[in-house]
Amino acid sequence: MIGLELDDVSADGCHTKAPTRGDKAGRSPVDRGKQGLKRSTLVEAQGIPLGIASAGANRHDSVLLEPTLRAAEQQLGELRPLPDKARIHLDSAYDGKPSRKILDDHHLIGQIAAKGVPAPIQVGKRWVVERSQSWMNGFGKVRRCFERDGQIVDFYLYLAAAFVTVRALIRRARSRYRWDTRPTSRRLR
Repeated sequence: MIGLELDDVSADGCHTKAPTRGDKAGRSPVDRGKQGLKRSTLVEAQGIPLGIASAGANRHDSVLLEPTLRAAEQQLGELRPLPDKARIHLDSAYDGKPSRKILDDHHLIGQIAAKGVPAPIQVGKRWVVERSQSWMNGFGKVRRCFERDGQIVDFYLYLAAAFVTVRALIRRARSRYRWDTRPTSRRLR
């Protein structure tokens, strides 16, 4: 009914707290070396999550690009893979040869922000992944992860992504379709 817009995708990483040590926890460079979790999310043009990869907070964004793209391809399956020559919008953390090689291997065209240029000037179409990351941080188990098992951490990440997806689909359907039990409030709970 609505469909995915896979010609423009965006990816970015996000730090969250993980006070207990576990499979996916690591020293956070943004939180005075406390334990943290980093997740990398790939979203389509409207902000619906396609793939998620997680690791310790001390991982660089570019290291998580390959697992994130593989997770998206696995989620999409053979039914609808990422199209060849799709544009992927990335921030300046991905500006390097390893990231460009990964993009070439997956037949994606990288729209990568240049280093040294202020972010508000060159945001482009990356804001949708930032918004989706923010929505996922609205869930307590994702925002502050106390789980030690890596599979449980990934479960909560994908559960939050499912909630974000349902909310986004309802929000998009509200303006296109009418039905009797249509939500009336702007904020979906």
